[in-house]
Amino acid sequence: MEPGCGTVLFSVVLGVIIFYLLWTHLYKRHRLPPGPTPFPLIGNLLEVRNGQMAKTLMELGKKYGSVYTFHFGPRPVVVFCGYEAVKEALVDHGEDFIGRGRQPTVDRVFQGYGRQFDPAIIISKAVSNVISSVVFGSRFQYDDARFHRMLDIFYETFELMSSIWGQIQDMVPMIMNHLPGPHQKITTLLEELNDFIAERVKLDQETLDPQNPRDYIDCFLIKMQEEKDNPESEFNMRNLILTLNNLFFAGGETVATTLKHGFLVLLRYPDIQVKIQKEIDDVIGRNRQPNTEDRSKMPYTDAVIHEIQRFSNVIPMNAPHSATRDTNFRGYTIPKGTGVCALLCSVLEDPTYFSTPDKFNPNHFLDSEGNFKRNDAFVPFSLGKRLCLGEGLARMELFLFFTSVLQNFKLTSKTQFTDSDIYPRMTGFANVPIPYQMSFVSR
Repeated sequence: MEPGCGTVLFSVVLGVIIFYLLWTHLYKRHRLPPGPTPFPLIGNLLEVRNGQMAKTLMELGKKYGSVYTFHFGPRPVVVFCGYEAVKEALVDHGEDFIGRGRQPTVDRVFQGYGRQFDPAIIISKAVSNVISSVVFGSRFQYDDARFHRMLDIFYETFELMSSIWGQIQDMVPMIMNHLPGPHQKITTLLEELNDFIAERVKLDQETLDPQNPRDYIDCFLIKMQEEKDNPESEFNMRNLILTLNNLFFAGGETVATTLKHGFLVLLRYPDIQVKIQKEIDDVIGRNRQPNTEDRSKMPYTDAVIHEIQRFSNVIPMNAPHSATRDTNFRGYTIPKGTGVCALLCSVLEDPTYFSTPDKFNPNHFLDSEGNFKRNDAFVPFSLGKRLCLGEGLARMELFLFFTSVLQNFKLTSKTQFTDSDIYPRMTGFANVPIPYQMSFVSR
């Protein structure tokens, strides 16, 4: 070996050792909760098995307890597992952890702003049109090409964010943001959606009547005009576009995904479908449409819908939070700005509150006499001050969609589904059900 090569090799090895020692010193400096030892730069990336981020975090909770630290790259994130820890963090310490956490897969865009068929697209169209009527003041025609493209963007973005590529990007964005791969398409997709929304906003601007607001956009535009001379105002065009993007993305696709999970579950358990339809016939009948007042008279249907939401676990890792100030939590010091992750999947599968957490079981929400029973650990919309804004609308949509469909149709499929088929994949950002085909047979 050349003398010069030996010197270079020695320098590299010495640099790595010094870097590792500094990293270890910094890692141990804070009184954060214990957790798996991270590597420099990549953190605990190697702990994630088979691209199953949410499942990995659940399993680590069994090893390290209900509060532990997991490193997304060099960034420590305090993870809360189980109902008690999540409630204590998001309710009892609500002000401490109300900050928005980082989500690198989308941060680059938002920057702090009769026949057998796949039911996915028709469900997405129906649910998204509910949001459209609120936001745009009108609904899309089902054959509208731009509408189809918008729904494709929602689904593809959900898939990419939950893929192994998206999960690695969330952990080490300083590397992945500059490497080629499928994850780079997330930014392109969301910017395309922003362009579409901007076009709709422009149409509203051209026909705006401040005395007669028609929809959410009109109300926002009016507020923008009122605060045009305030440089600190958050009512600006970029915020409007990104807020609309959020409303569609969070309020549309999450409900649609829950419905897709629900239909799959009912195909797996036709006896549950029969019981719901009997309750529909007894309470609503066949001659009128269901309404929200019917829900209180339909405990079994209500229990099944709650269990679908619990079991499908659509957003298993919750929206990311961060500490707004230095916080003492269960004897640990969590510095201001530290990311926190309140695992919803660990609450919705908490064996203390659900007798068979990994099985679909409507009895989780029924008492011994068949009456609907509330459960404190039912938190698909999260807890505390960052509770999902659209909870009321989502609950209403789910009840009306399920009852309206089952009032008129029997759900069937040529495929015999198993418990494994319906169980959530528990990967990353979202739990998307397997593709499947079914038939709606008139009752």
